[in-house]
Amino acid sequence: MHDDLIPGSPIQVFYSGNSKTFPTISHAKGIYMWDKDGNKYLDASSGPVATNLGHGNPQVLKAMKEQSEKVCFASYSVFENEPNKDLAKKLVQLAGPGFDQAFIVSGGSEAVEAAFKLARQYSLQIGKPEKFKVLSRSASYHGSTMGAFSTSGDPETHETFGKMAKLMPKVMTPFSYRLPDNYDIDSYARECARNLEETILNEGPESILAFIIETVGGLATGALVAPDHYYEEIRRICDKYRILLIYDDVMAGAGRTGTFLSAEHWPQARPDLVVLAKGVSAGYSPLGAVLAPNNLVSEIVKSGGFLHGHTYVANPLSSAVANAVISEMIDKDLMKNAIQMGEYLKAELTKLANKSKIIGDVRGKGLLLAVELVKHKCSKELLPFEARAVYRLLEIGIKQGILLYTRKTAGGAYGEWVMVTPALNINEIEVDELIDKLSKSITELEVELQNNDFI
Repeated sequence: MHDDLIPGSPIQVFYSGNSKTFPTISHAKGIYMWDKDGNKYLDASSGPVATNLGHGNPQVLKAMKEQSEKVCFASYSVFENEPNKDLAKKLVQLAGPGFDQAFIVSGGSEAVEAAFKLARQYSLQIGKPEKFKVLSRSASYHGSTMGAFSTSGDPETHETFGKMAKLMPKVMTPFSYRLPDNYDIDSYARECARNLEETILNEGPESILAFIIETVGGLATGALVAPDHYYEEIRRICDKYRILLIYDDVMAGAGRTGTFLSAEHWPQARPDLVVLAKGVSAGYSPLGAVLAPNNLVSEIVKSGGFLHGHTYVANPLSSAVANAVISEMIDKDLMKNAIQMGEYLKAELTKLANKSKIIGDVRGKGLLLAVELVKHKCSKELLPFEARAVYRLLEIGIKQGILLYTRKTAGGAYGEWVMVTPALNINEIEVDELIDKLSKSITELEVELQNNDFI
């Protein structure tokens, strides 16, 4: 059965075997990408919400070249390096009060792992060894490593890997579109906050180390944004039971929602730890970070040092790239552009939804947006599983020259959506082109669904 796999196949062989072929990338510039056959694609999702500056940014490439000619790697156990020191200063300055130190790693999952380990080691040092559980929401994604996976709310992957990890307790997710009977958005968000406190009490407050959330959802919830009072209430509950609140800003951070940290939208609900990745280095080099307060880090230092470190911690090349990315974001005022273009894009997506038979909801903040697909807009009924609706939309989009991003978390049990998350430097003309290509893709999908009696 395995004999049909061609030795030395591209990485996609691990996902789809040899049955599916993908275009081969040739080059990219700005928000556009070209394959080897000359086909042009508008990247409407920044890859997996990573390439915040688009491709081929001259300042980032210059910084990458200059650093590569100096040194690409130096072990943190032997050397400090200037790019890492500069990056740490930049990150804590942009993050604001309460975030004094930055632990630089090589990606989002690793950053989540580091945050959990920091929290655990801190709890041991302050005499709370019984604290080890990290709560998360029932619909969530926090990474693919075992520690991060244990907090991700995806029953399908739990079936596969659950016996290899200690799965952590989950709490209700404050959905805003598909709600239980007798709830509106506000009342359901309050119920979800109550469920957090109830879960803490049921599990034993003394055992709860931290609570982690995406303030603005990624693939697990499709750009979900809860009412303001939800964030304030979970902050109050965490304070009440001395639980660390962690914001997973892997997607929502680095300016994507219009502020450097998503927490800036809810100043009364500042977290204890923040996890960053993706947009910080904008896809030019792998990088992630954990932002932590001095009081926590000082306890780690007292204990003998942090019991965590991967090979590419504080990597000088990746740090130099991230410094250039952040400088470009500030110099070009891209957080302001994320707000302005986000408002324009969201309004255009809403117009498209009003014309579409299958777009049930448009949501998000800044340039972290999503559209949810449904069978019936009035009932909000899910499309049949066999329709493969969101995956067909991606395939149709490629044919139409637009790249989208999706994954059916939990097999689509909570709904199915595509992320619309272009680079932060997108302009109005490019937004119009994005909408045109997306509209054509949606229309083609609707015809296909109708022809197959799925709608």
